[in-house]
Amino acid sequence: MYIHEAQKELRIAFLGGFVGQMLSGLIWALSAAISAWASPRAGMMALFVVSAMLFPLTQLTLRLMGRPARLSPGNSLGQLATQIAFTVPVGFLLVAAATLYRENWFFPASMIVVGAHYLPFIFLYGMWQFGVLAAALVFGGVGIGLYAPDVFSLGGWLSALAMIVFAFWGRSVALQEARQASS
Repeated sequence: MYIHEAQKELRIAFLGGFVGQMLSGLIWALSAAISAWASPRAGMMALFVVSAMLFPLTQLTLRLMGRPARLSPGNSLGQLATQIAFTVPVGFLLVAAATLYRENWFFPASMIVVGAHYLPFIFLYGMWQFGVLAAALVFGGVGIGLYAPDVFSLGGWLSALAMIVFAFWGRSVALQEARQASS
C-alpha cells in the first residue's frame, strides 16, 4: 500500500481525527471544570487518568457510529499512530517536573506536550491542518505560561476549545474527500 493510500484510508476511517479530537476536547474541558470548581490537583488527575482511556473510548465511539475503527492489514500507519500516542505519557514526566516547580504551569506544559505530539499527525493523516492544531497548542501553552500563568484552568479551557473546533474541521476535510471519492 502506498503512503498516500494509507493516509487516505486513515482520514476516511477515522473522520480526519474527529472522534479522538472531540473526546480529547471534552476530556480537557472536564479537567478544566474540575480544576476551577473542585481543585487544581483533582483537575490534573482527571486529565491524566481520563486521557489514559482515550484510545478505548475512541474505538468504542467509532464502533457506535458504525465506523470500522481499524485499518486494513496492509496499512502500517496504525503502528505509527501507536508509537506517537506513547509520546504523551513520556512527555508528562516533563509536565510533572514543571508542575512541581510551579503548579500553574500544569496546563501550559500539557499543551506544549500534546501540541508537539500532533506534529507527526501531519504525516500520519496527510493533513496539514494538524500543524495548525499543534501550533495553537504549543504557542498557546508558551503564551499562557509566560503571560497568564495565574489563571490555573485557562489552558485547559483553551485547549478544549481548540480541539473541539479542530475535530469539526478535520471531519469536514475527511467527509469532503469521501464524497469526492464516491462521485
